[in-house]
Amino acid sequence: MGNFPRHLRHEISNALEHSRVVVLHGARQSGKTTLARSIATEAGGTYLTLDDQETLDAAMADPRAFVRAFRPPLVIDEIQIAGQRLVAAVKIAVDEDNTPGRYLLTGSTNFLTVPTIAESLAGRAALLRLWPLSQAELAGCGARNTPDDLPGPVGLWFAGRSSPPAHDRTGREDYLEMICAGGYPEALRLGPRARRRWFDDYVETVIGRDIVALGDIRRAGLVAKLLRLAAANTAGEVNVSDWARSLGADRATVESYLGWLRTVFLIHDLSAWTRNRSARVVRRAKLHLADSGLAAALCDVDAAALRPPTATVTGRLLETFVVGEIARRLSAGGPRVTLHHYRDNSRHEVDLVLERADGAVVAVEVKATSSPRASDLRHLAHLRDRLDAAEPGAFRAGVLLHTGGGAFPMGDRLQTAPIHTLWTDQTQP
Repeated sequence: MGNFPRHLRHEISNALEHSRVVVLHGARQSGKTTLARSIATEAGGTYLTLDDQETLDAAMADPRAFVRAFRPPLVIDEIQIAGQRLVAAVKIAVDEDNTPGRYLLTGSTNFLTVPTIAESLAGRAALLRLWPLSQAELAGCGARNTPDDLPGPVGLWFAGRSSPPAHDRTGREDYLEMICAGGYPEALRLGPRARRRWFDDYVETVIGRDIVALGDIRRAGLVAKLLRLAAANTAGEVNVSDWARSLGADRATVESYLGWLRTVFLIHDLSAWTRNRSARVVRRAKLHLADSGLAAALCDVDAAALRPPTATVTGRLLETFVVGEIARRLSAGGPRVTLHHYRDNSRHEVDLVLERADGAVVAVEVKATSSPRASDLRHLAHLRDRLDAAEPGAFRAGVLLHTGGGAFPMGDRLQTAPIHTLWTDQTQP
């Protein structure tokens, strides 16, 4: 498997033109090193990795001299290994010389969750997240048409337009294979059996090297069990009390360990959508594994196991796969869109609510069926009617994504579309 153009590359280059420091963070093995090294080479800069012990020793011996000794842009890969001392040296260097594009820092932990590092970088750094490969990147689709566009079909949906007729032959079996393959570049090079071993080693490495070491965690075994429980409940709401009882742990420990799983980008949350923004804090979020392939491996299922209609985990994994695809494309820039889920007291639920900064909303449901029915859109219709009554014009589209081949209008601003439209570039009028 060759290297694929990453949607985030343009955003990184743009950020280096305007920011003194650019932080590229994301899960281990998501492709940060390949991307950062390529950017450093193209810009005539310097690439260094702190995974190399000799480089790490030099950085720790004299951080201030280290960050000034190399041609910019200086890429420091896996900077979280050196911690606050090296970040503080970068802060001092850019405060003395505010020339943009001096440093590109990569890390496998979320810098925003480390208070001392976040404070050092505040106002000085552009933070960008790199997800594992999306199907759009694998298919060679562009990130977006212009900096003001939203990518792929999302831009069409916010414009109130339907997805165009489908010509792709992707079917349910193909989606099941995509779910289990995931998007980690190294895993994608492997066959199914070798890939399962790779995921096992990956989890062991991330927990042992990042979570246990950086978080001073005493119960690594509990972290692994919690991650498997999260995978089994992907696309579901988090009930920490129930999970704590299931694991035989106290609530505070489970909350802390979930925080670390977020910090190393193994899981992410969708907050509950409501126009009352303060209510989002108290309503339960939905949890998703950050990669469907990892989730499938942790659930010990392959494409064959997902095939039967009675396989209840198929719907959860498909939803996580779709949410991941949309999040990956939207992370590459354009107008800001936040992702949520919706559930009200009448048990109306919508898998994904996309909200643009101006208040425009697109709602998305995901079904593992190849033959969607009109009744499958009832929750989308409910949200449309409720938002129309409160804020006419805010609801732009309700889309049911499915494993079949048809794309059809299904009533006022409602439509069905195959999942593969997510990685089919559309041209907006």
